[in-house]
Amino acid sequence: MRSWVHQAIARIEADFQRSADTHLIRLELPALPGIDFYLKDESTHPTGSLKHRLARSLFLYGLCNGRIGEETTVIEASSGSTAVSEAYFARLLGLRFIAVMPRGTSREKIDQIRFYQGDCHLIDHADIYGEAERLARELNGHYMDQFTHAERATDWRGNNNIADSIFAQMACERYPEPEWLVMSAGTGGTSATLGRYLRYRRKASRLCVADPENSVFLDYYQSGDRGVTADRGSRIEGIGRPRVEPSFIASVIDRMMRVPDAASIATIRYLETLLNRRVGGSTGTNVFAAFRLMAEMHEAGIEGSVVTLICDGGERYRNSYYNDDWLSHNGLELQPWLDRLDDFYHSGRWTGAD
Repeated sequence: MRSWVHQAIARIEADFQRSADTHLIRLELPALPGIDFYLKDESTHPTGSLKHRLARSLFLYGLCNGRIGEETTVIEASSGSTAVSEAYFARLLGLRFIAVMPRGTSREKIDQIRFYQGDCHLIDHADIYGEAERLARELNGHYMDQFTHAERATDWRGNNNIADSIFAQMACERYPEPEWLVMSAGTGGTSATLGRYLRYRRKASRLCVADPENSVFLDYYQSGDRGVTADRGSRIEGIGRPRVEPSFIASVIDRMMRVPDAASIATIRYLETLLNRRVGGSTGTNVFAAFRLMAEMHEAGIEGSVVTLICDGGERYRNSYYNDDWLSHNGLELQPWLDRLDDFYHSGRWTGAD
Protein backbone atom coordinates (compact mmCIF):
# COMPACT_ATOMS: atom_id res chain seq x y z
CA MET A 1 0.00 0.00 0.00
CA ARG A 2 2.70 2.51 1.04
CA SER A 3 4.76 1.75 -2.07
CA TRP A 4 1.78 2.41 -4.37
CA VAL A 5 0.95 5.67 -2.55
CA HIS A 6 4.55 6.83 -2.97
CA GLN A 7 4.36 6.08 -6.70
CA ALA A 8 1.00 7.85 -6.99
CA ILE A 9 2.30 11.00 -5.31
CA ALA A 10 5.38 10.90 -7.54
CA ARG A 11 3.13 10.77 -10.63
CA ILE A 12 1.17 13.81 -9.46
CA GLU A 13 4.35 15.71 -8.65
CA ALA A 14 5.83 14.83 -12.06
CA ASP A 15 2.64 16.03 -13.74
CA PHE A 16 2.94 19.28 -11.79
CA GLN A 17 6.54 19.76 -12.89
CA ARG A 18 5.49 19.34 -16.53
CA SER A 19 2.99 22.18 -16.17
CA ALA A 20 4.24 25.76 -16.32
CA ASP A 21 2.66 28.31 -13.99
CA THR A 22 -0.40 30.11 -15.33
CA HIS A 23 0.02 33.50 -16.96
CA LEU A 24 -0.66 36.83 -15.26
CA ILE A 25 -2.20 39.09 -17.90
CA ARG A 26 -2.19 42.87 -17.54
CA LEU A 27 -5.31 44.49 -19.01
CA GLU A 28 -4.80 48.10 -20.00
CA LEU A 29 -7.47 50.54 -18.78
CA PRO A 30 -6.60 53.94 -20.31
CA ALA A 31 -9.02 55.89 -18.11
CA LEU A 32 -7.22 54.66 -14.97
CA PRO A 33 -3.55 55.58 -15.44
CA GLY A 34 -2.76 55.12 -11.75
CA ILE A 35 -4.37 51.69 -11.40
CA ASP A 36 -3.01 48.47 -12.88
CA PHE A 37 -5.33 45.51 -13.45
CA TYR A 38 -4.25 41.87 -13.77
CA LEU A 39 -5.99 38.61 -14.64
CA LYS A 40 -4.39 35.33 -13.56
CA ASP A 41 -5.33 32.94 -16.34
CA GLU A 42 -6.26 29.62 -14.72
CA SER A 43 -7.83 28.37 -17.96
CA THR A 44 -4.38 27.25 -19.16
CA HIS A 45 -4.20 24.27 -16.79
CA PRO A 46 -4.33 20.86 -18.53
CA THR A 47 -8.03 20.48 -17.66
CA GLY A 48 -8.83 24.09 -18.50
CA SER A 49 -9.83 25.61 -15.18
CA LEU A 50 -8.89 26.79 -11.70
CA LYS A 51 -10.30 23.50 -10.37
CA HIS A 52 -7.18 21.70 -11.63
CA ARG A 53 -5.34 23.08 -8.59
CA LEU A 54 -8.12 21.92 -6.26
CA ALA A 55 -8.28 18.44 -7.77
CA ARG A 56 -4.53 17.99 -7.41
CA SER A 57 -4.69 19.07 -3.77
CA LEU A 58 -7.67 16.82 -3.01
CA PHE A 59 -5.92 13.78 -4.46
CA LEU A 60 -2.74 14.49 -2.49
CA TYR A 61 -4.84 15.04 0.63
CA GLY A 62 -6.63 11.73 0.12
CA LEU A 63 -3.40 9.86 -0.58
CA CYS A 64 -1.48 11.29 2.36
CA ASN A 65 -4.37 10.65 4.75
CA GLY A 66 -4.57 7.00 3.72
CA ARG A 67 -8.01 7.33 2.13
CA ILE A 68 -7.01 6.56 -1.46
CA GLY A 69 -5.31 3.31 -2.36
CA GLU A 70 -4.54 1.27 -5.45
CA GLU A 71 -8.06 -0.21 -5.71
CA THR A 72 -10.04 2.80 -4.44
CA THR A 73 -12.96 4.12 -6.47
CA VAL A 74 -12.96 7.91 -6.18
CA ILE A 75 -16.36 9.62 -6.07
CA GLU A 76 -17.30 13.29 -6.20
CA ALA A 77 -20.54 15.29 -6.07
CA SER A 78 -19.98 17.72 -8.93
CA SER A 79 -21.48 18.59 -12.29
CA GLY A 80 -18.76 21.06 -13.20
CA SER A 81 -15.08 21.67 -13.62
CA THR A 82 -14.02 19.93 -10.40
CA ALA A 83 -15.30 16.61 -11.72
CA VAL A 84 -13.46 17.12 -15.00
CA SER A 85 -10.18 17.80 -13.21
CA GLU A 86 -10.62 14.94 -10.75
CA ALA A 87 -11.32 12.56 -13.63
CA TYR A 88 -7.97 13.66 -15.12
CA PHE A 89 -6.04 12.80 -11.95
CA ALA A 90 -7.91 9.54 -11.43
CA ARG A 91 -6.90 8.46 -14.94
CA LEU A 92 -3.32 9.52 -14.20
CA LEU A 93 -3.30 7.13 -11.23
CA GLY A 94 -5.26 4.35 -12.91
CA LEU A 95 -8.25 4.71 -10.56
CA ARG A 96 -11.95 4.52 -11.30
CA PHE A 97 -13.73 7.86 -10.96
CA ILE A 98 -17.47 8.52 -10.64
CA ALA A 99 -19.07 11.97 -10.75
CA VAL A 100 -22.53 12.19 -9.17
CA MET A 101 -24.44 14.74 -11.22
CA PRO A 102 -28.00 16.00 -11.82
CA ARG A 103 -29.57 14.42 -14.88
CA GLY A 104 -29.84 17.83 -16.52
CA THR A 105 -26.06 18.39 -16.59
CA SER A 106 -24.88 19.69 -19.97
CA ARG A 107 -23.64 17.22 -22.57
CA GLU A 108 -20.37 19.20 -22.81
CA LYS A 109 -19.50 18.51 -19.15
CA ILE A 110 -20.46 14.85 -19.37
CA ASP A 111 -18.33 14.41 -22.49
CA GLN A 112 -15.32 16.03 -20.81
CA ILE A 113 -15.52 13.70 -17.80
CA ARG A 114 -15.87 10.69 -20.05
CA PHE A 115 -12.92 11.86 -22.13
CA TYR A 116 -10.78 11.27 -19.02
CA GLN A 117 -12.45 7.83 -18.58
CA GLY A 118 -14.65 8.97 -15.71
CA ASP A 119 -18.16 7.64 -15.15
CA CYS A 120 -21.17 9.94 -14.77
CA HIS A 121 -23.81 8.82 -12.26
CA LEU A 122 -26.88 10.87 -13.18
CA ILE A 123 -29.68 11.32 -10.65
CA ASP A 124 -33.13 12.90 -10.76
CA HIS A 125 -33.17 14.40 -7.26
CA ALA A 126 -31.13 17.30 -5.90
CA ASP A 127 -29.14 15.55 -3.16
CA ILE A 128 -25.93 14.82 -5.03
CA TYR A 129 -24.03 14.94 -1.71
CA GLY A 130 -26.07 12.17 -0.11
CA GLU A 131 -25.95 10.04 -3.23
CA ALA A 132 -22.16 10.41 -3.44
CA GLU A 133 -21.85 9.32 0.21
CA ARG A 134 -24.15 6.35 -0.41
CA LEU A 135 -22.21 5.29 -3.49
CA ALA A 136 -18.90 5.53 -1.61
CA ARG A 137 -20.24 3.25 1.13
CA GLU A 138 -21.64 0.78 -1.39
CA LEU A 139 -18.41 0.57 -3.38
CA ASN A 140 -16.05 0.95 -0.41
CA GLY A 141 -14.71 4.00 -2.22
CA HIS A 142 -13.56 7.48 -1.23
CA TYR A 143 -15.94 10.44 -1.43
CA MET A 144 -13.71 13.45 -2.16
CA ASP A 145 -16.27 15.95 -0.78
CA GLN A 146 -14.75 19.08 -2.30
CA PHE A 147 -17.11 21.36 -0.38
CA THR A 148 -15.75 20.15 2.97
CA HIS A 149 -12.10 19.51 2.16
CA ALA A 150 -11.21 22.35 -0.23
CA GLU A 151 -10.05 24.77 2.49
CA ARG A 152 -7.89 22.20 4.27
CA ALA A 153 -6.40 20.32 1.31
CA THR A 154 -4.35 23.28 0.05
CA ASP A 155 -1.29 24.54 1.92
CA TRP A 156 -2.20 28.22 2.30
CA ARG A 157 1.23 29.15 3.68
CA GLY A 158 3.01 28.75 0.34
CA ASN A 159 4.26 25.79 -1.69
CA ASN A 160 3.31 27.46 -4.97
CA ASN A 161 -0.36 27.80 -4.12
CA ILE A 162 -2.30 30.38 -6.12
CA ALA A 163 -1.60 33.21 -3.66
CA ASP A 164 2.13 32.48 -3.60
CA SER A 165 2.13 32.40 -7.41
CA ILE A 166 0.32 35.75 -7.71
CA PHE A 167 2.75 37.58 -5.43
CA ALA A 168 5.79 36.02 -7.11
CA GLN A 169 4.53 37.14 -10.53
CA MET A 170 3.68 40.62 -9.24
CA ALA A 171 7.17 41.19 -7.79
CA CYS A 172 8.46 43.23 -10.74
CA GLU A 173 5.29 45.24 -11.36
CA ARG A 174 4.74 48.92 -10.59
CA TYR A 175 2.53 48.09 -7.59
CA PRO A 176 3.71 44.63 -6.50
CA GLU A 177 1.39 44.38 -3.49
CA PRO A 178 -2.19 44.67 -4.76
CA GLU A 179 -4.76 46.86 -3.08
CA TRP A 180 -7.32 44.13 -3.73
CA LEU A 181 -7.44 40.46 -4.64
CA VAL A 182 -10.87 39.61 -6.05
CA MET A 183 -12.33 36.11 -6.13
CA SER A 184 -15.74 34.46 -6.29
CA ALA A 185 -16.59 31.41 -4.18
CA GLY A 186 -17.85 27.94 -5.05
CA THR A 187 -16.36 25.66 -2.44
CA GLY A 188 -14.70 28.63 -0.75
CA GLY A 189 -11.32 26.92 -0.90
CA THR A 190 -9.56 29.52 -3.06
CA SER A 191 -10.84 32.49 -1.07
CA ALA A 192 -9.75 30.73 2.13
CA THR A 193 -6.27 30.17 0.68
CA LEU A 194 -5.95 33.80 -0.43
CA GLY A 195 -7.23 35.28 2.82
CA ARG A 196 -5.06 33.10 5.03
CA TYR A 197 -1.99 33.71 2.91
CA LEU A 198 -2.43 37.49 3.18
CA ARG A 199 -2.43 37.24 6.95
CA TYR A 200 0.38 34.70 7.21
CA ARG A 201 2.66 36.74 4.93
CA ARG A 202 1.61 39.99 6.65
CA LYS A 203 0.39 41.58 3.41
CA ALA A 204 -1.63 44.80 3.37
CA SER A 205 -3.68 43.56 0.40
CA ARG A 206 -7.37 43.01 1.00
CA LEU A 207 -9.62 40.22 -0.25
CA CYS A 208 -12.99 40.90 -1.87
CA VAL A 209 -15.28 37.94 -2.60
CA ALA A 210 -17.91 38.43 -5.31
CA ASP A 211 -21.12 36.42 -4.95
CA PRO A 212 -23.69 35.78 -7.72
CA GLU A 213 -27.47 35.70 -7.42
CA ASN A 214 -29.06 32.69 -5.69
CA SER A 215 -26.06 32.21 -3.43
CA VAL A 216 -26.05 32.46 0.35
CA PHE A 217 -22.39 33.21 0.99
CA LEU A 218 -22.95 36.98 1.18
CA ASP A 219 -26.01 36.50 3.41
CA TYR A 220 -23.92 34.39 5.79
CA TYR A 221 -21.07 36.92 5.69
CA GLN A 222 -23.47 39.67 6.75
CA SER A 223 -25.60 37.75 9.26
CA GLY A 224 -23.30 35.07 10.66
CA ASP A 225 -26.11 32.54 10.24
CA ARG A 226 -24.48 29.39 8.82
CA GLY A 227 -27.89 27.75 8.45
CA VAL A 228 -29.13 30.15 5.76
CA THR A 229 -30.22 28.44 2.52
CA ALA A 230 -31.61 29.33 -0.90
CA ASP A 231 -34.35 27.51 -2.81
CA ARG A 232 -32.46 27.43 -6.11
CA GLY A 233 -28.90 27.24 -7.38
CA SER A 234 -26.66 29.77 -9.08
CA ARG A 235 -26.83 30.29 -12.84
CA ILE A 236 -23.13 31.18 -12.85
CA GLU A 237 -21.51 27.76 -13.02
CA GLY A 238 -18.80 26.92 -10.54
CA ILE A 239 -19.62 29.65 -8.00
CA GLY A 240 -22.41 30.48 -5.60
CA ARG A 241 -24.10 27.89 -3.42
CA PRO A 242 -27.63 27.43 -2.00
CA ARG A 243 -26.11 26.46 1.36
CA VAL A 244 -23.05 27.63 3.30
CA GLU A 245 -20.35 25.11 2.47
CA PRO A 246 -17.93 23.97 5.22
CA SER A 247 -14.93 25.26 3.23
CA PHE A 248 -16.23 28.85 3.09
CA ILE A 249 -14.27 30.82 5.71
CA ALA A 250 -15.93 34.22 6.10
CA SER A 251 -13.49 35.48 8.74
CA VAL A 252 -10.60 35.83 6.25
CA ILE A 253 -12.61 38.02 3.84
CA ASP A 254 -12.40 41.83 3.99
CA ARG A 255 -15.40 42.62 1.79
CA MET A 256 -18.12 40.88 -0.18
CA MET A 257 -20.10 42.13 -3.16
CA ARG A 258 -23.26 40.85 -4.87
CA VAL A 259 -23.02 40.69 -8.67
CA PRO A 260 -26.22 40.26 -10.73
CA ASP A 261 -26.12 37.39 -13.20
CA ALA A 262 -26.80 39.68 -16.16
CA ALA A 263 -23.83 41.83 -15.06
CA SER A 264 -21.54 38.77 -14.91
CA ILE A 265 -22.53 37.67 -18.41
CA ALA A 266 -22.37 41.20 -19.84
CA THR A 267 -18.85 41.45 -18.44
CA ILE A 268 -17.61 38.34 -20.25
CA ARG A 269 -19.17 39.64 -23.47
CA TYR A 270 -17.40 42.98 -22.94
CA LEU A 271 -14.13 41.25 -22.01
CA GLU A 272 -14.21 39.43 -25.33
CA THR A 273 -13.72 42.80 -27.05
CA LEU A 274 -10.74 43.60 -24.79
CA LEU A 275 -9.02 40.20 -24.65
CA ASN A 276 -10.03 38.78 -28.07
CA ARG A 277 -11.10 35.56 -26.34
CA ARG A 278 -13.97 34.06 -24.43
CA VAL A 279 -14.01 33.26 -20.73
CA GLY A 280 -16.49 31.64 -18.36
CA GLY A 281 -19.23 33.28 -16.35
CA SER A 282 -17.42 33.22 -12.99
CA THR A 283 -14.67 35.33 -14.55
CA GLY A 284 -17.33 37.89 -15.39
CA THR A 285 -18.40 37.94 -11.74
CA ASN A 286 -14.79 38.47 -10.65
CA VAL A 287 -14.04 41.22 -13.17
CA PHE A 288 -17.29 43.11 -12.58
CA ALA A 289 -16.47 43.33 -8.87
CA ALA A 290 -12.88 44.31 -9.66
CA PHE A 291 -14.08 47.12 -11.97
CA ARG A 292 -16.29 48.50 -9.21
CA LEU A 293 -13.39 48.47 -6.76
CA MET A 294 -11.13 50.23 -9.27
CA ALA A 295 -13.79 52.90 -9.86
CA GLU A 296 -13.90 53.48 -6.09
CA MET A 297 -10.10 53.74 -5.97
CA HIS A 298 -10.13 56.17 -8.89
CA GLU A 299 -12.76 58.37 -7.25
CA ALA A 300 -10.79 58.40 -3.99
CA GLY A 301 -7.50 59.19 -5.74
CA ILE A 302 -5.92 55.88 -4.69
CA GLU A 303 -3.29 54.35 -6.96
CA GLY A 304 -2.32 50.69 -6.93
CA SER A 305 -3.07 47.33 -8.46
CA VAL A 306 -6.00 44.89 -8.48
CA VAL A 307 -5.72 41.17 -9.30
CA THR A 308 -8.45 38.67 -10.12
CA LEU A 309 -8.78 35.32 -11.90
CA ILE A 310 -9.84 33.90 -15.24
CA CYS A 311 -11.36 30.74 -13.79
CA ASP A 312 -11.99 28.90 -17.06
CA GLY A 313 -12.43 29.43 -20.79
CA GLY A 314 -15.64 30.25 -22.60
CA GLU A 315 -15.77 27.22 -24.91
CA ARG A 316 -17.77 25.32 -22.27
CA TYR A 317 -20.53 27.93 -22.40
CA ARG A 318 -21.30 28.25 -26.09
CA ASN A 319 -24.85 27.04 -25.50
CA SER A 320 -25.52 29.24 -22.47
CA TYR A 321 -23.72 32.51 -21.75
CA TYR A 322 -22.76 33.07 -25.38
CA ASN A 323 -26.16 31.99 -26.73
CA ASP A 324 -28.72 34.78 -27.14
CA ASP A 325 -31.63 32.34 -27.09
CA TRP A 326 -30.49 31.02 -23.71
CA LEU A 327 -30.25 34.58 -22.38
CA SER A 328 -33.75 35.38 -23.61
CA HIS A 329 -35.15 32.18 -22.09
CA ASN A 330 -33.62 33.13 -18.74
CA GLY A 331 -34.84 36.73 -18.91
CA LEU A 332 -31.35 38.24 -18.89
CA GLU A 333 -30.98 41.70 -20.46
CA LEU A 334 -27.33 42.62 -20.99
CA GLN A 335 -27.42 46.02 -22.70
CA PRO A 336 -27.76 48.23 -19.59
CA TRP A 337 -24.76 46.50 -18.06
CA LEU A 338 -22.76 46.68 -21.30
CA ASP A 339 -23.41 50.43 -21.38
CA ARG A 340 -22.21 50.80 -17.79
CA LEU A 341 -19.07 48.76 -18.47
CA ASP A 342 -18.28 50.81 -21.55
CA ASP A 343 -18.71 54.04 -19.60
CA PHE A 344 -16.35 52.73 -16.91
CA TYR A 345 -13.76 51.72 -19.48
CA HIS A 346 -13.73 55.16 -21.10
CA SER A 347 -14.19 57.33 -18.01
CA GLY A 348 -13.10 55.34 -14.96
CA ARG A 349 -16.42 56.26 -13.32
CA TRP A 350 -19.09 53.92 -11.98
CA THR A 351 -22.62 55.09 -12.73
CA GLY A 352 -25.99 53.78 -11.60
CA ALA A 353 -27.07 51.67 -8.65
CA ASP A 354 -26.89 47.86 -8.66
